[in-house]
Amino acid sequence: MTWITALLRRPPIGWLDLADILVVSILIYEVLKLIRGTRAVQMAVGGLFLVALFYGSRWGRLETVNWLIRNLFGYVVFAVIVLFQSDIRRALAHLGRAPFFRYFAKPESAEESIEELIVAAGMLSSQRIGAIIAVERQIGLRNYIEGGIPLDARLTYDLILSIFQPKSPLHDGAVIVQEDRVAAAACFLPLTVNPKLGKELGSRHRAAIGLTEENDSVAIVVSEETGALSIVADGQIERGLTVDELRARLRSLVLQRQSATPTREVQLT
Repeated sequence: MTWITALLRRPPIGWLDLADILVVSILIYEVLKLIRGTRAVQMAVGGLFLVALFYGSRWGRLETVNWLIRNLFGYVVFAVIVLFQSDIRRALAHLGRAPFFRYFAKPESAEESIEELIVAAGMLSSQRIGAIIAVERQIGLRNYIEGGIPLDARLTYDLILSIFQPKSPLHDGAVIVQEDRVAAAACFLPLTVNPKLGKELGSRHRAAIGLTEENDSVAIVVSEETGALSIVADGQIERGLTVDELRARLRSLVLQRQSATPTREVQLT
């Protein structure tokens, strides 16, 4: 009864206590998400067994077992670091890509991502390989990412080229880019129903227009027939861009995080 009395006499829970519990709960939830489906799950179960064995040995007065676990605990910490070094790197990288840390991202990273996209678009255009690349801005594209093939790979021009090769199983669909990552490939986008569009626009151009009509993303389209470069934002398409013009428009749309007035004539008919 003494412990019940002590529990009832505890001070009331305040806002700081609730915040403390919330932070710990979120951390535990994120850790469980990271280790789900990996070998860390089995290791975590083994760790819980050792903890239970430790307290069980204290309760049952198994001195030898308790002494063994206490002396091995220090070595177990180093063993965990060695065994889970790849998982630890992945967890820290995942934490660094959290939305909160995006405000501290270096502008050079965005510049490098744009250059990778420009190089890839230019090479696809020269080879007349059709492609559509959607760049996420403020509004998330999670619905379309989940409908494609998740990649979560670092954005490089050679990765984009590999995806859109005609013999690649991922070439049929769009690539979605988040910050400096290729989030998914083979994503299917909604086609626009705008009746004013010209008949010369193919399914890639219509899909890019349909996507940007629903959110604030930017889409780069490479025509398979002519190799022409186009950029689409807010449902408006600018066709026949050079590589330098595409770079300038992409910088103004992505780096400034706002839609700019098109400097070229928008071809709808």
